Amino acid sequence: MTSISEIMTRDAVTIAPSETMQAAAKMMDDLNVGSLPVCDGQKLVGMLTDRDIVVRGVSAGMGANAAVESLLSAPVTWCYEDDDVSKVQEKMAREQIRRLPVVDREKHLVGIVALGDLATNADGQMSSTVAEVSSPSQPDR
Repeated sequence: MTSISEIMTRDAVTIAPSETMQAAAKMMDDLNVGSLPVCDGQKLVGMLTDRDIVVRGVSAGMGANAAVESLLSAPVTWCYEDDDVSKVQEKMAREQIRRLPVVDREKHLVGIVALGDLATNADGQMSSTVAEVSSPSQPDR
């Protein structure tokens, strides 16, 4: 059994819920990432994606100073650092998630796992995970 802690990215940069949409976008640009875990202290409260900024923020007419907490995807889906890779792959496919926060048993953020992490450590089932995650989903409106 390979645990997700063996392949995840540690030390994920986070953003506070009180930060602004502009600060989040700048941080994503500086880090060259498409999502940020949103943490209130050590507690994971959501995920913010570049799509959240565009769809929930910009298209809704929110200004650059809108708080991250008004844009984030919640409730957040996550996995434990000791979860088996195959279980995480199944969760990502089922939920159509490309990046998944990883928490310890106290539910503190310890890292993030992305499709790329899984692909570089694939056991032959990665193509089905990518297909499930990439299939069109229904709008949540």
